[in-house]
Amino acid sequence: VSDLQEEGKNAINAPMNPSTVDIHPEDTLLEENEERTMIDPNSKEDPKFKELIKVLIDWINDVLVEERIIVKQLEEDLYDGQVLQKLLEKLADRKLNVAEVTQSEIGQKQKLQTVLEAVHDLLRPHGWTIKWNVDSIHGKNLISILHLLVALAMHFRAPIRLPEHVSVQVVVVRKREGLLQTTHVTEELTTTTDLGHITCFPYLAVGDVLISFFSPLQPERDAFDTLFDHAPDKLSVVKKSLITFVNKHLNKLNLEVTELETQFADGVYLVLLMGLLEDYFVPLHNFYLTPESFDQKVHNVSFAFELMQDGGLKKPKARPEDVVNLDLKSTLRVLYNLFTKYKNVE
Repeated sequence: VSDLQEEGKNAINAPMNPSTVDIHPEDTLLEENEERTMIDPNSKEDPKFKELIKVLIDWINDVLVEERIIVKQLEEDLYDGQVLQKLLEKLADRKLNVAEVTQSEIGQKQKLQTVLEAVHDLLRPHGWTIKWNVDSIHGKNLISILHLLVALAMHFRAPIRLPEHVSVQVVVVRKREGLLQTTHVTEELTTTTDLGHITCFPYLAVGDVLISFFSPLQPERDAFDTLFDHAPDKLSVVKKSLITFVNKHLNKLNLEVTELETQFADGVYLVLLMGLLEDYFVPLHNFYLTPESFDQKVHNVSFAFELMQDGGLKKPKARPEDVVNLDLKSTLRVLYNLFTKYKNVE
């Protein structure tokens, strides 16, 4: 053990590989050309990194509340595939053909293989880069587990807000010619969490409010990102103006909106609003007037988006699932687009 500790110490103190990370004896038991990664301790203390882990744990526990599963530590609770299996089955609404309980390492890896193959079938068609595998997940590699969970959360449009631009310093230990070498790399876990909502508004003009948020340094973000992050005091003004706009038309059907994120979530008001703005009757067989399931609500919102495009608007940047999941920012984006075109319609 002393020799291994000394070997690790020499590698850390090598002039070409400065490092302040302590390498434990078990981390030096590497075969030739084998490598192992670990998170720099300083990165583990980063508030945004801690927040990312907390948000993901809370999300998993919320999804699996009916399964009576409680996750406390990602790498310890997810490595064997049991929780990942339940999570994917719940999110994708499908049953995986795997053993319910597996104690052996071989059985755990077989289950993981099946679960990850199902994940890859979902993600690859949408262009996701796979940054994990069976060995890294089963080896309790937290970076791989986080990459997987972030991808799942964003693919399924989880009703959570991931901290943006989270990166960690990763120490890579590699054995070459009997000696340990260490290098540091920066691993990006999240960028902007609004993928799929990439737009750029130079300002928001709602009612009597003109809010300028243009930033040439951040063209991928729009006014609503800045509104939520840096001007929450203006949010109530924007919401009030949009509520006034939609009620001006919905009141013709004796309907009234008081909460934007909840009352538009099933798509019914969006469909009716488009009919009122374009002055036509929407046949009731084209949408669900009293939707009961998630899919029916998504159908309604998707149908409303089609009506918007028929009216000459561009395809909304928000996804129907976002609106159904009560994502206020997405709902505001949709309503703001309607406001910009129909604000003068009586």
